[in-house]
Amino acid sequence: MQQTEKILVLDFGGQYDQLIARRVREQKVYAEIRAYDRITPDEIEKEGYRGIIFTGGPNSVYDPKSPHYDPRVLSLGIPILGICYGHQLIAYLAGGTIKPAAGGSEYGKTRITVEPCAIFDGIPGTSVSWMSHTDYVAGLPAGFRVLARTDNCPCAAMADEGRKIYGVQFHPEVTHTEYGTKMLRNFLFGVCGCRGEWVMDDFIERAVETYRRELDGKTVLCALSGGVDSSVAAALIHRAVGDRLTCVFVDHGLLRKNEGDGVENVFRRGFGMRFLRVNAEDRFLTKLAGVKEPEKKRKIIGEEFIRVFEDVRDEIGDPDVLVQGTIYPDVVESGKGDAATIKSHHNVGGLPSVMKFKGIVEPLRDLFKDEVREVGMKLGLPEALVRRQPFPGPGLAVRIIGEITKERADVLRDADAIFREELERAGVRPSQYFAVLTDTASVGVMGDARTYGHVVALRAVTTDDFMTADWTRIPYDVLEVASRRITNEVRGVNRVVYDITSKPPATVEWE
Repeated sequence: MQQTEKILVLDFGGQYDQLIARRVREQKVYAEIRAYDRITPDEIEKEGYRGIIFTGGPNSVYDPKSPHYDPRVLSLGIPILGICYGHQLIAYLAGGTIKPAAGGSEYGKTRITVEPCAIFDGIPGTSVSWMSHTDYVAGLPAGFRVLARTDNCPCAAMADEGRKIYGVQFHPEVTHTEYGTKMLRNFLFGVCGCRGEWVMDDFIERAVETYRRELDGKTVLCALSGGVDSSVAAALIHRAVGDRLTCVFVDHGLLRKNEGDGVENVFRRGFGMRFLRVNAEDRFLTKLAGVKEPEKKRKIIGEEFIRVFEDVRDEIGDPDVLVQGTIYPDVVESGKGDAATIKSHHNVGGLPSVMKFKGIVEPLRDLFKDEVREVGMKLGLPEALVRRQPFPGPGLAVRIIGEITKERADVLRDADAIFREELERAGVRPSQYFAVLTDTASVGVMGDARTYGHVVALRAVTTDDFMTADWTRIPYDVLEVASRRITNEVRGVNRVVYDITSKPPATVEWE
Protein backbone atom coordinates (compact mmCIF):
# COMPACT_ATOMS: atom_id res chain seq x y z
CA MET A 1 0.00 0.00 0.00
CA GLN A 2 1.40 3.37 -1.03
CA GLN A 3 1.88 5.84 1.79
CA THR A 4 -0.30 8.94 1.47
CA GLU A 5 2.11 10.97 3.59
CA LYS A 6 5.61 10.30 4.84
CA ILE A 7 8.54 12.03 6.46
CA LEU A 8 12.15 11.51 5.43
CA VAL A 9 14.64 11.12 8.27
CA LEU A 10 17.94 11.96 6.59
CA ASP A 11 20.61 10.06 8.48
CA PHE A 12 23.92 11.79 9.20
CA GLY A 13 25.24 9.13 11.56
CA GLY A 14 23.73 9.96 14.95
CA GLN A 15 22.80 7.31 17.50
CA TYR A 16 19.28 8.75 17.97
CA ASP A 17 18.33 8.51 14.30
CA GLN A 18 16.01 5.54 14.78
CA LEU A 19 14.43 7.19 17.78
CA ILE A 20 13.49 10.22 15.67
CA ALA A 21 11.65 7.96 13.24
CA ARG A 22 9.90 6.24 16.13
CA ARG A 23 8.73 9.55 17.59
CA VAL A 24 7.30 10.52 14.21
CA ARG A 25 5.48 7.22 13.88
CA GLU A 26 4.02 7.64 17.36
CA GLN A 27 2.07 10.52 15.83
CA LYS A 28 0.69 8.12 13.18
CA VAL A 29 2.85 9.67 10.47
CA TYR A 30 5.02 7.24 8.52
CA ALA A 31 8.76 7.96 8.67
CA GLU A 32 11.53 6.27 6.75
CA ILE A 33 15.26 6.62 7.23
CA ARG A 34 17.65 7.10 4.34
CA ALA A 35 21.39 7.57 4.64
CA TYR A 36 22.49 11.02 3.46
CA ASP A 37 24.70 9.49 0.76
CA ARG A 38 21.97 7.14 -0.55
CA ILE A 39 19.42 9.66 -1.78
CA THR A 40 19.68 12.80 -3.90
CA PRO A 41 17.59 15.99 -3.75
CA ASP A 42 15.95 14.96 -7.04
CA GLU A 43 14.96 11.61 -5.54
CA ILE A 44 13.65 13.33 -2.42
CA GLU A 45 11.47 15.58 -4.55
CA LYS A 46 10.21 12.65 -6.60
CA GLU A 47 9.26 10.64 -3.49
CA GLY A 48 6.83 13.32 -2.37
CA TYR A 49 7.89 13.63 1.26
CA ARG A 50 5.82 15.98 3.41
CA GLY A 51 8.88 16.95 5.44
CA ILE A 52 12.55 16.20 6.05
CA ILE A 53 14.34 15.80 9.37
CA PHE A 54 18.13 16.15 9.38
CA THR A 55 19.49 13.96 12.19
CA GLY A 56 22.28 14.49 14.65
CA GLY A 57 25.76 13.05 14.31
CA PRO A 58 29.16 12.95 16.00
CA ASN A 59 31.01 15.12 13.45
CA SER A 60 31.82 18.81 13.01
CA VAL A 61 30.39 20.35 9.84
CA TYR A 62 33.57 22.32 9.12
CA ASP A 63 35.58 19.06 8.99
CA PRO A 64 35.98 18.17 5.27
CA LYS A 65 35.49 14.50 6.15
CA SER A 66 32.16 15.07 7.89
CA PRO A 67 28.82 14.21 6.22
CA HIS A 68 27.63 17.06 4.00
CA TYR A 69 24.74 17.37 1.60
CA ASP A 70 23.66 19.14 -1.56
CA PRO A 71 22.44 22.67 -0.65
CA ARG A 72 19.68 22.26 -3.24
CA VAL A 73 17.71 20.39 -0.60
CA LEU A 74 16.98 23.75 1.04
CA SER A 75 15.28 24.97 -2.14
CA LEU A 76 12.90 22.05 -2.75
CA GLY A 77 10.02 23.74 -0.97
CA ILE A 78 9.77 20.83 1.49
CA PRO A 79 9.72 21.75 5.22
CA ILE A 80 12.95 20.82 7.02
CA LEU A 81 13.81 20.35 10.69
CA GLY A 82 17.47 19.97 11.63
CA ILE A 83 18.40 18.40 14.97
CA CYS A 84 21.82 18.93 16.62
CA TYR A 85 24.32 18.23 13.80
CA GLY A 86 21.41 18.63 11.38
CA HIS A 87 20.77 22.12 12.82
CA GLN A 88 24.40 23.08 12.28
CA LEU A 89 24.43 21.55 8.80
CA ILE A 90 21.45 23.65 7.72
CA ALA A 91 23.25 26.78 8.89
CA TYR A 92 26.45 25.69 7.13
CA LEU A 93 24.68 24.90 3.83
CA ALA A 94 22.84 28.23 3.93
CA GLY A 95 26.02 30.25 4.46
CA GLY A 96 26.13 30.53 8.25
CA THR A 97 29.12 30.07 10.57
CA ILE A 98 29.77 27.13 12.91
CA LYS A 99 32.38 27.30 15.66
CA PRO A 100 33.47 25.24 18.66
CA ALA A 101 31.76 26.47 21.82
CA ALA A 102 34.10 28.70 23.84
CA GLY A 103 32.86 27.20 27.09
CA GLY A 104 33.29 23.60 25.93
CA SER A 105 30.63 20.98 25.39
CA GLU A 106 27.06 21.42 26.56
CA TYR A 107 25.64 18.08 27.64
CA GLY A 108 22.53 16.99 29.54
CA LYS A 109 19.41 18.74 30.76
CA THR A 110 19.59 22.44 29.90
CA ARG A 111 17.08 25.26 30.33
CA ILE A 112 16.12 26.96 27.07
CA THR A 113 14.28 30.22 26.40
CA VAL A 114 12.18 30.22 23.22
CA GLU A 115 10.57 32.81 20.97
CA PRO A 116 7.04 32.45 19.58
CA CYS A 117 7.02 30.50 16.31
CA ALA A 118 5.34 27.55 14.62
CA ILE A 119 7.41 24.77 16.20
CA PHE A 120 7.19 26.31 19.69
CA ASP A 121 3.45 26.93 19.51
CA GLY A 122 1.83 26.18 22.87
CA ILE A 123 5.20 25.76 24.62
CA PRO A 124 6.18 27.90 27.64
CA GLY A 125 8.86 30.58 27.26
CA THR A 126 11.30 28.52 29.30
CA SER A 127 11.61 24.74 29.62
CA VAL A 128 14.15 21.93 29.89
CA SER A 129 15.84 20.45 26.83
CA TRP A 130 18.51 17.78 26.28
CA MET A 131 21.76 19.11 24.85
CA SER A 132 24.69 17.10 23.48
CA HIS A 133 27.08 19.25 21.43
CA THR A 134 30.49 20.89 21.24
CA ASP A 135 29.97 23.18 18.21
CA TYR A 136 27.29 25.85 17.84
CA VAL A 137 25.86 28.21 15.22
CA ALA A 138 27.95 31.35 15.68
CA GLY A 139 26.67 33.27 12.65
CA LEU A 140 23.15 33.01 11.24
CA PRO A 141 22.59 32.49 7.50
CA ALA A 142 20.69 35.19 5.62
CA GLY A 143 16.94 34.94 6.14
CA PHE A 144 17.15 33.09 9.48
CA ARG A 145 16.33 34.34 12.97
CA VAL A 146 17.17 32.96 16.41
CA LEU A 147 14.26 31.13 18.06
CA ALA A 148 15.83 29.85 21.29
CA ARG A 149 18.81 30.40 23.57
CA THR A 150 20.49 28.84 26.58
CA ASP A 151 23.00 30.38 28.98
CA ASN A 152 25.85 28.85 26.95
CA CYS A 153 24.34 28.66 23.47
CA PRO A 154 23.19 31.89 21.81
CA CYS A 155 21.47 29.99 18.99
CA ALA A 156 19.69 26.94 20.43
CA ALA A 157 17.12 27.12 17.62
CA MET A 158 16.69 29.09 14.39
CA ALA A 159 14.36 29.34 11.40
CA ASP A 160 13.79 30.70 7.94
CA GLU A 161 10.05 30.71 8.42
CA GLY A 162 9.30 31.79 4.87
CA ARG A 163 10.90 28.57 3.55
CA LYS A 164 9.69 26.49 6.53
CA ILE A 165 13.25 25.52 7.49
CA TYR A 166 13.94 25.05 11.20
CA GLY A 167 16.91 23.94 13.26
CA VAL A 168 17.22 23.04 16.94
CA GLN A 169 20.52 22.42 18.72
CA PHE A 170 18.89 20.17 21.32
CA HIS A 171 17.21 16.76 20.94
CA PRO A 172 13.38 16.94 20.95
CA GLU A 173 13.17 13.19 20.31
CA VAL A 174 14.46 12.15 23.75
CA THR A 175 12.19 12.07 26.78
CA HIS A 176 14.54 14.39 28.70
CA THR A 177 13.37 17.32 26.53
CA GLU A 178 10.32 18.52 28.40
CA TYR A 179 8.18 19.55 25.41
CA GLY A 180 9.99 17.56 22.73
CA THR A 181 6.93 15.61 21.61
CA LYS A 182 4.94 18.82 21.31
CA MET A 183 7.70 20.37 19.19
CA LEU A 184 7.72 17.41 16.82
CA ARG A 185 3.93 17.47 16.59
CA ASN A 186 4.07 21.16 15.75
CA PHE A 187 6.53 20.44 12.95
CA LEU A 188 4.58 17.47 11.58
CA PHE A 189 1.09 18.92 11.71
CA GLY A 190 1.57 22.69 11.92
CA VAL A 191 4.46 23.06 9.48
CA CYS A 192 4.31 19.98 7.23
CA GLY A 193 0.53 19.67 7.17
CA CYS A 194 0.43 15.96 7.98
CA ARG A 195 -2.87 14.32 8.97
CA GLY A 196 -1.63 11.35 11.00
CA GLU A 197 -3.29 8.48 9.14
CA TRP A 198 -0.63 5.77 9.34
CA VAL A 199 -1.52 2.74 11.51
CA MET A 200 0.14 -0.60 12.16
CA ASP A 201 -2.56 -2.43 10.21
CA ASP A 202 -1.14 -0.74 7.14
CA PHE A 203 2.32 -2.13 7.93
CA ILE A 204 0.99 -5.67 8.31
CA GLU A 205 -1.02 -5.45 5.10
CA ARG A 206 1.93 -4.09 3.12
CA ALA A 207 4.39 -6.60 4.60
CA VAL A 208 2.17 -9.64 3.95
CA GLU A 209 1.45 -8.44 0.43
CA THR A 210 5.15 -7.82 -0.24
CA TYR A 211 6.41 -11.14 1.11
CA ARG A 212 3.62 -13.14 -0.49
CA ARG A 213 4.83 -11.75 -3.80
CA GLU A 214 8.60 -11.83 -3.18
CA LEU A 215 8.62 -15.28 -1.58
CA ASP A 216 6.21 -16.88 -4.03
CA GLY A 217 7.30 -20.46 -4.63
CA LYS A 218 10.18 -20.24 -2.15
CA THR A 219 10.63 -22.34 0.97
CA VAL A 220 11.47 -20.36 4.08
CA LEU A 221 13.38 -21.11 7.27
CA CYS A 222 12.79 -18.94 10.36
CA ALA A 223 15.37 -18.58 13.11
CA LEU A 224 12.97 -18.81 16.05
CA SER A 225 14.27 -18.02 19.52
CA GLY A 226 10.83 -17.86 21.15
CA GLY A 227 11.41 -14.21 22.00
CA VAL A 228 9.11 -11.40 20.95
CA ASP A 229 10.97 -10.38 17.80
CA SER A 230 11.48 -13.77 16.18
CA SER A 231 7.98 -14.90 17.19
CA VAL A 232 6.32 -11.91 15.55
CA ALA A 233 8.53 -12.30 12.47
CA ALA A 234 7.48 -15.96 12.23
CA ALA A 235 3.79 -15.12 12.56
CA LEU A 236 4.03 -12.38 9.94
CA ILE A 237 5.84 -14.53 7.40
CA HIS A 238 3.58 -17.51 8.17
CA ARG A 239 0.61 -15.36 7.19
CA ALA A 240 2.34 -14.65 3.87
CA VAL A 241 3.68 -18.11 2.93
CA GLY A 242 1.82 -20.63 5.12
CA ASP A 243 3.25 -24.17 5.22
CA ARG A 244 6.28 -23.16 3.17
CA LEU A 245 7.68 -21.76 6.44
CA THR A 246 9.59 -24.02 8.83
CA CYS A 247 10.48 -22.57 12.24
CA VAL A 248 13.78 -23.82 13.63
CA PHE A 249 14.44 -23.35 17.32
CA VAL A 250 18.11 -23.69 18.19
CA ASP A 251 18.66 -24.56 21.84
CA HIS A 252 22.25 -23.39 22.22
CA GLY A 253 22.45 -24.19 25.92
CA LEU A 254 22.37 -20.49 26.80
CA LEU A 255 18.67 -20.05 27.43
CA ARG A 256 16.97 -19.11 30.67
CA LYS A 257 15.77 -21.80 33.04
CA ASN A 258 13.20 -24.18 31.48
CA GLU A 259 12.86 -21.87 28.47
CA GLY A 260 13.56 -24.45 25.77
CA ASP A 261 10.64 -26.67 26.74
CA GLY A 262 8.36 -23.66 27.06
CA VAL A 263 9.14 -22.42 23.55
CA GLU A 264 8.53 -25.82 22.05
CA ASN A 265 5.17 -26.22 23.79
CA VAL A 266 3.93 -22.83 22.61
CA PHE A 267 4.85 -23.08 18.95
CA ARG A 268 4.49 -26.77 18.21
CA ARG A 269 1.19 -27.20 20.03
CA GLY A 270 -0.18 -23.68 20.19
CA PHE A 271 0.30 -22.37 16.66
CA GLY A 272 0.49 -25.52 14.58
CA MET A 273 3.50 -24.24 12.64
CA ARG A 274 6.13 -26.55 11.22
CA PHE A 275 8.58 -26.58 14.13
CA LEU A 276 11.98 -28.21 14.55
CA ARG A 277 14.00 -28.07 17.77
CA VAL A 278 17.76 -28.52 17.49
CA ASN A 279 19.59 -29.34 20.73
CA ALA A 280 23.02 -27.81 20.12
CA GLU A 281 24.34 -27.05 23.61
CA ASP A 282 27.55 -29.08 23.24
CA ARG A 283 28.22 -27.62 19.82
CA PHE A 284 28.00 -23.99 20.97
CA LEU A 285 29.86 -24.48 24.24
CA THR A 286 32.70 -26.19 22.39
CA LYS A 287 33.01 -23.27 19.99
CA LEU A 288 32.95 -20.77 22.89
CA ALA A 289 35.45 -22.60 25.08
CA GLY A 290 38.14 -20.24 26.31
CA VAL A 291 36.64 -17.18 24.58
CA LYS A 292 36.30 -14.10 26.81
CA GLU A 293 36.14 -11.11 24.43
CA PRO A 294 32.49 -9.99 23.99
CA GLU A 295 32.56 -9.22 20.28
CA LYS A 296 34.25 -12.53 19.53
CA LYS A 297 31.53 -14.35 21.47
CA ARG A 298 28.86 -12.64 19.39
CA LYS A 299 30.59 -13.40 16.11
CA ILE A 300 31.03 -17.07 17.04
CA ILE A 301 27.41 -17.42 18.11
CA GLY A 302 26.13 -15.61 15.03
CA GLU A 303 28.12 -17.79 12.68
CA GLU A 304 27.29 -21.01 14.51
CA PHE A 305 23.58 -20.18 14.34
CA ILE A 306 23.87 -19.92 10.58
CA ARG A 307 25.86 -23.16 10.36
CA VAL A 308 23.15 -24.95 12.37
CA PHE A 309 20.49 -23.58 10.03
CA GLU A 310 22.50 -24.74 7.05
CA ASP A 311 22.70 -28.24 8.52
CA VAL A 312 18.96 -28.21 9.15
CA ARG A 313 18.37 -27.02 5.62
CA ASP A 314 20.09 -30.14 4.37
CA GLU A 315 17.80 -32.25 6.57
CA ILE A 316 14.44 -30.71 5.67
CA GLY A 317 15.04 -30.07 1.99
CA ASP A 318 16.37 -26.93 0.40
CA PRO A 319 14.90 -23.75 1.93
CA ASP A 320 15.74 -20.68 -0.11
CA VAL A 321 15.42 -17.93 2.47
CA LEU A 322 16.28 -17.36 6.14
CA VAL A 323 13.95 -15.20 8.26
CA GLN A 324 15.33 -13.28 11.25
CA GLY A 325 13.70 -11.12 13.92
CA THR A 326 16.05 -8.15 13.48
CA ILE A 327 14.54 -4.86 14.71
CA TYR A 328 15.61 -1.21 14.52
CA PRO A 329 17.70 -1.04 17.72
CA ASP A 330 19.63 -4.13 16.56
CA VAL A 331 20.53 -2.34 13.35
CA VAL A 332 21.54 1.00 14.85
CA GLU A 333 23.62 -0.56 17.64
CA SER A 334 25.46 -2.71 15.11
CA GLY A 335 26.51 0.35 13.12
CA LYS A 336 24.36 1.83 10.38
CA GLY A 337 25.87 3.96 7.67
CA ASP A 338 28.23 6.34 9.43
CA ALA A 339 26.87 5.62 12.91
CA ALA A 340 29.44 4.45 15.44
CA THR A 341 29.19 0.74 16.24
CA ILE A 342 28.17 0.12 19.84
CA LYS A 343 28.04 -3.67 19.65
CA SER A 344 27.36 -6.34 17.06
CA HIS A 345 24.04 -8.11 17.32
CA HIS A 346 24.13 -11.79 16.42
CA ASN A 347 21.46 -11.29 13.78
CA VAL A 348 23.08 -8.25 12.15
CA GLY A 349 26.81 -7.71 12.52
CA GLY A 350 27.40 -11.29 13.64
CA LEU A 351 26.43 -12.90 10.33
CA PRO A 352 29.14 -14.80 8.45
CA SER A 353 30.12 -13.29 5.13
CA VAL A 354 29.44 -16.47 3.15
CA MET A 355 26.18 -18.40 3.55
CA LYS A 356 24.42 -21.08 1.56
CA PHE A 357 21.05 -19.33 1.75
CA LYS A 358 19.98 -17.30 -1.26
CA GLY A 359 18.66 -14.49 0.89
CA ILE A 360 17.75 -13.19 4.33
CA VAL A 361 14.37 -11.68 5.17
CA GLU A 362 14.12 -9.29 8.13
CA PRO A 363 10.46 -8.18 8.15
CA LEU A 364 10.75 -6.19 11.39
CA ARG A 365 14.03 -4.35 10.79
CA ASP A 366 12.18 -1.02 10.41
CA LEU A 367 10.23 -1.36 13.68
CA PHE A 368 10.92 -0.51 17.29
CA LYS A 369 10.13 -2.90 20.13
CA ASP A 370 6.78 -1.32 21.00
CA GLU A 371 5.77 -1.43 17.32
CA VAL A 372 6.77 -5.10 17.13
CA ARG A 373 4.57 -5.84 20.14
CA GLU A 374 1.66 -4.03 18.50
CA VAL A 375 2.11 -6.10 15.33
CA GLY A 376 2.21 -9.27 17.42
CA MET A 377 -1.08 -8.45 19.14
CA LYS A 378 -2.75 -7.65 15.81
CA LEU A 379 -1.48 -10.95 14.39
CA GLY A 380 -3.18 -12.80 17.25
CA LEU A 381 -0.17 -13.96 19.24
CA PRO A 382 -0.79 -14.60 22.97
CA GLU A 383 -0.35 -11.49 25.09
CA ALA A 384 1.94 -13.34 27.50
CA LEU A 385 4.37 -13.96 24.64
CA VAL A 386 4.06 -10.53 23.05
CA ARG A 387 4.58 -8.67 26.34
CA ARG A 388 7.50 -10.75 27.60
CA GLN A 389 10.71 -8.88 28.29
CA PRO A 390 13.45 -8.92 25.65
CA PHE A 391 16.03 -11.68 25.62
CA PRO A 392 19.10 -11.36 23.37
CA GLY A 393 19.70 -13.93 20.65
CA PRO A 394 23.12 -14.89 22.06
CA GLY A 395 21.26 -15.58 25.30
CA LEU A 396 23.20 -15.89 28.53
CA ALA A 397 26.47 -15.60 26.59
CA VAL A 398 26.21 -11.81 26.82
CA ARG A 399 25.34 -12.02 30.51
CA ILE A 400 28.31 -14.20 31.46
CA ILE A 401 31.36 -11.97 31.72
CA GLY A 402 34.48 -13.88 30.74
CA GLU A 403 34.64 -17.53 29.76
CA ILE A 404 31.45 -19.50 29.14
CA THR A 405 31.11 -23.00 30.60
CA LYS A 406 28.11 -25.18 31.38
CA GLU A 407 28.77 -24.77 35.11
CA ARG A 408 28.80 -20.96 34.85
CA ALA A 409 25.71 -20.97 32.63
CA ASP A 410 23.84 -23.11 35.17
CA VAL A 411 24.82 -20.74 37.99
CA LEU A 412 23.48 -17.77 36.04
CA ARG A 413 20.32 -19.62 35.02
CA ASP A 414 19.44 -20.30 38.65
CA ALA A 415 20.28 -16.78 39.85
CA ASP A 416 18.33 -15.18 37.00
CA ALA A 417 15.27 -17.35 37.67
CA ILE A 418 15.23 -16.33 41.35
CA PHE A 419 15.54 -12.62 40.51
CA ARG A 420 12.69 -12.80 38.00
CA GLU A 421 10.52 -14.80 40.42
CA GLU A 422 10.95 -12.22 43.18
CA LEU A 423 10.16 -9.25 40.94
CA GLU A 424 7.08 -10.98 39.58
CA ARG A 425 5.98 -11.96 43.10
CA ALA A 426 6.35 -8.35 44.25
CA GLY A 427 4.49 -7.00 41.23
CA VAL A 428 7.51 -4.98 40.07
CA ARG A 429 7.51 -4.75 36.27
CA PRO A 430 10.60 -3.11 34.78
CA SER A 431 10.97 -3.05 31.00
CA GLN A 432 13.83 -5.54 31.22
CA TYR A 433 15.39 -7.34 34.16
CA PHE A 434 17.96 -10.09 34.51
CA ALA A 435 21.05 -11.33 36.34
CA VAL A 436 24.65 -11.12 35.16
CA LEU A 437 27.44 -13.49 36.19
CA THR A 438 30.53 -11.32 36.54
CA ASP A 439 34.12 -12.46 36.13
CA THR A 440 34.88 -11.34 39.68
CA ALA A 441 35.20 -13.60 42.73
CA SER A 442 34.90 -12.21 46.24
CA VAL A 443 35.62 -13.28 49.79
CA GLY A 444 32.65 -14.25 51.90
CA VAL A 445 31.59 -16.14 54.99
CA MET A 446 29.00 -18.90 54.96
CA GLY A 447 28.41 -20.66 58.23
CA ASP A 448 31.79 -20.83 59.92
CA ALA A 449 33.73 -21.15 56.69
CA ARG A 450 35.50 -18.60 54.52
CA THR A 451 34.35 -18.67 50.88
CA TYR A 452 35.67 -17.29 47.63
CA GLY A 453 32.73 -17.27 45.27
CA HIS A 454 30.97 -15.74 42.27
CA VAL A 455 29.65 -12.17 42.23
CA VAL A 456 26.23 -11.86 40.58
CA ALA A 457 24.98 -8.47 39.36
CA LEU A 458 21.27 -7.72 39.03
CA ARG A 459 20.08 -5.38 36.26
CA ALA A 460 16.65 -3.79 35.76
CA VAL A 461 15.78 -0.86 33.50
CA THR A 462 12.71 1.19 32.67
CA THR A 463 12.32 2.53 29.13
CA ASP A 464 9.78 3.11 26.41
CA ASP A 465 12.11 2.70 23.44
CA PHE A 466 15.31 0.86 24.52
CA MET A 467 17.37 3.60 22.90
CA THR A 468 17.63 5.29 26.29
CA ALA A 469 16.81 3.67 29.64
CA ASP A 470 16.83 4.51 33.34
CA TRP A 471 17.71 2.03 36.08
CA THR A 472 14.63 0.82 37.94
CA ARG A 473 14.14 1.81 41.60
CA ILE A 474 13.32 -1.63 42.95
CA PRO A 475 12.22 -1.58 46.60
CA TYR A 476 15.04 -2.50 48.96
CA ASP A 477 13.08 -5.32 50.58
CA VAL A 478 12.58 -6.99 47.18
CA LEU A 479 16.29 -6.72 46.42
CA GLU A 480 17.07 -8.09 49.86
CA VAL A 481 14.95 -11.19 49.36
CA ALA A 482 16.40 -11.80 45.89
CA SER A 483 19.96 -11.43 47.21
CA ARG A 484 19.34 -13.74 50.16
CA ARG A 485 17.77 -16.43 48.00
CA ILE A 486 20.53 -16.28 45.39
CA THR A 487 23.35 -16.59 47.92
CA ASN A 488 21.50 -19.36 49.81
CA GLU A 489 20.20 -21.37 46.86
CA VAL A 490 22.74 -20.94 44.06
CA ARG A 491 25.88 -22.92 44.63
CA GLY A 492 29.10 -20.88 44.46
CA VAL A 493 27.57 -17.38 44.75
CA ASN A 494 28.44 -15.34 47.86
CA ARG A 495 27.79 -11.75 46.75
CA VAL A 496 25.00 -9.91 44.87
CA VAL A 497 25.21 -6.32 43.59
CA TYR A 498 22.66 -4.08 41.83
CA ASP A 499 23.52 -2.06 38.70
CA ILE A 500 22.28 1.55 38.98
CA THR A 501 23.64 2.84 35.66
CA SER A 502 21.34 4.35 33.05
CA LYS A 503 21.63 4.14 29.24
CA PRO A 504 23.59 6.14 28.25
CA PRO A 505 26.36 5.94 29.37
CA ALA A 506 25.88 2.16 29.76
CA THR A 507 23.95 -0.18 27.50
CA VAL A 508 21.18 -2.37 28.89
CA GLU A 509 23.23 -5.54 28.51
CA TRP A 510 26.70 -5.83 30.05
CA GLU A 511 28.27 -7.21 26.88
